[in-house]
Amino acid sequence: MEDVIPARLSALAHPHRLEIFRLLMRRHPGRVAAGEIAVALGLKPSTLSAHLSALMQAGLVTQARHGTSRRYGVALDTVRDTFDYLLLDCCRGRPDVCAPLALASQGPIPMSDHRYRVLFICTGNSARSIFAEAILRAEAGDRFEVHSAGTRPFSTLNPFAVDLLEAKGHDTSVLRAKTVAEFQRPEALGFDFVFTVCDRAANEECPVWEGQPVSAHWGTPDPVKAEGTDAERALAFQHAYGTLRNRIRAFAALPFDTLDRISLQHAVDEIGRADESAPA
Repeated sequence: MEDVIPARLSALAHPHRLEIFRLLMRRHPGRVAAGEIAVALGLKPSTLSAHLSALMQAGLVTQARHGTSRRYGVALDTVRDTFDYLLLDCCRGRPDVCAPLALASQGPIPMSDHRYRVLFICTGNSARSIFAEAILRAEAGDRFEVHSAGTRPFSTLNPFAVDLLEAKGHDTSVLRAKTVAEFQRPEALGFDFVFTVCDRAANEECPVWEGQPVSAHWGTPDPVKAEGTDAERALAFQHAYGTLRNRIRAFAALPFDTLDRISLQHAVDEIGRADESAPA
C-alpha cells in the first residue's frame, strides 16, 4: 500500500486531473463520456485523454464501453483504500480528528423541524428543478420542506413548464426562479437531501453543503432544448415531468425512519438510475 499511495496522490496533484476526479466523484455512481468531461472542464480531447490515462494508471478511474463510446467513473474501492490508509495512518482513526467521515455510519438522519429539507438543483431553475419541487410538495408536502434553485443567475420560469404544472393541478403561485446563492447565506438552514436533475449542474462546482446531506444525480433530458412544433415541445416537457414524478414517488415511499445514511444513499442512487420517462 505504501508503494501505491504516492502514485495516487501524484496523479491527483495536477490541477486538471484533480478537476476530472472531482467531477467524476460528483457524478458517481454514474459514468461520464469523455466528450462531456471535455466540455465541462474546457479541455482539449488530447489533453483530456492524457489526464484520464494517468488517472487510470494510478487506479483511481475506470473505463467502460457504452455503445460506441467510452465512459469513465471513479474506482471507488481504490479511493476508499486511499482515504482509509491516510486517515488510519495519520490520525489513527481518532473520532475527534476524523469526525466528518463518522457521519456515514450514523443511524437514520435526524428530522429537520419535523420535516426533511430537500433541495433540487438545475442550471436555470426554469423547468426540471421546478417540476421536482412542485411534485414532491404535492406528493408528500407534509413530510418534506421542498426548495429548488439554479446555478445560473437571472433565470425565469419557462412558460411551457408553468402551463404543464397548472394543467396538472399544481399551485404555481409559490414557484419562482432562484439561485443556490439564496441557500448559501450564513443564516440559511441546512438540507437533508440535495439532488441535481440536469447534467450541467452536476458537472459544475456546486457548493459543499453543511451537515453532509444525502445527495444524488437524477439526470433528466432538458425539455427546454426540445425543438419542433409546440406539440412536440410540449411532449418533451411531459416526458420530463413523468420521469421526475416516477422518481419522486419512489423517493417519497422510502422508509426513512429505518434506513441509515449509507442505505439511503444507495436508495436514492438507484432511483436516479431508473429510466422511466412515461408521460404523466
